[in-house]
Amino acid sequence: MSIVKPSIIAAAKELKKREEYKPNPMDLDPRFPAQNALVLDESRYLVAQCSRRAGKSNSLALRFFKTLEKYPGAQCVYLSLTRDSAFEIMWPVLHEINDKYNLGATFTESRLTMKMPNGSSLKLMGADMKNFIKRLKGRKYPGIAIDEAQDFSDHLRSLIDDVLTPSISDYADGWLAVTGTPGPVPKGYFFDITQGRKYGYSFHAWTLLDNPFMPNPAQFIEELKVKREWDESNPTLMREWRNKWVLDTNSLWVQYKEEKNNYDKLPTVGKWNYILGIDLGFRDADALAVLGWNEESKCVYLIEEVITAKQGITELTNQIEAMYKKYDISKAVIDEGGLGKKIAEELRRQKGLPIHQADKAQKQQNVEFLNDALRLGHFKAKSNSKFVEDSYLVQIDWDKSRPDTIVIKKTPHSDIIDAVLYAFKECPAWAYEKPGPTETGDKSLARSSARRNVGSSPTTL
Repeated sequence: MSIVKPSIIAAAKELKKREEYKPNPMDLDPRFPAQNALVLDESRYLVAQCSRRAGKSNSLALRFFKTLEKYPGAQCVYLSLTRDSAFEIMWPVLHEINDKYNLGATFTESRLTMKMPNGSSLKLMGADMKNFIKRLKGRKYPGIAIDEAQDFSDHLRSLIDDVLTPSISDYADGWLAVTGTPGPVPKGYFFDITQGRKYGYSFHAWTLLDNPFMPNPAQFIEELKVKREWDESNPTLMREWRNKWVLDTNSLWVQYKEEKNNYDKLPTVGKWNYILGIDLGFRDADALAVLGWNEESKCVYLIEEVITAKQGITELTNQIEAMYKKYDISKAVIDEGGLGKKIAEELRRQKGLPIHQADKAQKQQNVEFLNDALRLGHFKAKSNSKFVEDSYLVQIDWDKSRPDTIVIKKTPHSDIIDAVLYAFKECPAWAYEKPGPTETGDKSLARSSARRNVGSSPTTL
């Protein structure tokens, strides 16, 4: 009879133990201390400022799994700018972690909900979803994350303070995380809590160079610099890959500058003319932009803007009629895509309004025309307008753009910018020339009449 040594028995038990062991996301990788610090931080309010490809979405996912494991039956919320971006960013990450660690989660894509075996769940939401504020109010969550915070508007602070903060108060260790990459304009709530270290957030920051799962990130950046013809001071490189807050106007689609393009009061001289731009939204909002100019200047002013989400055709036509009555609109241009053609026909036939189809084919040329006017100070808006706010958010996607094609990032989307573009393309204010000292009244009158021929536009200012 052979005798098995105790050491062999112990080794066999250890081997069996290792074979039966299933890692889970709570077993954090020691090679990634920056990510682990965010996952394990016990602060109630957290903020992470990261470069692209740094792994911040994985960090949030790991933190959610940790919280869901602790609170059976509870629900956490992941919030991005749109439902589509929430799906594109977080949905595949959750699947990957669930499959890797065999966690047994079930996924309902139609509701963007992941449910754990213990009854806890994670809900993905976009700020563009109908009644999303109403859905969040009055609920309690042990964990909430706002991702891509640099793309949110100035309403981010009220969303956090008035809606989300009360929702985590029912849990002693309830948490709220705000994450993102430096935006093109160093201002706003996300800038304040990262650079100003305001409002008591626990701060975290790292780049793709700290990500052990990114193969040779330093070489990737150097190759990117060569491909894009960037030097080390390029603002997009500094923001998106070096994780630095710098002013990056090259990434902004609309080149609005406060010192040159803001106005407080309209000039009181000259006869005023008005044109209406209309952008229709199915999933997005309807937007109306009234532009005005007088006959003594090249300047065009954004007089009024109306942005309304999820309204019916009757409400929209009522808004358009109201604008005509208020401003004596000489012309309106409308996006006739989708239901736009039907709405435009109704306005023409039943209301007798002069509605024209907007020029969408030359959209990039149109925005370059607008940017020329902005550069020369010939287009002005109120500093608190939605147009100005969106001008600081809508960015060019340089990854997808080509020398002959500019591609705009899907989020954030702006309805009012499109409405302004449609109207500005049709404004004749560019033709104004200051009368010379010897010019007769007849010539001056003829020039003014020519400028009222709304619809012509230049190729350049």
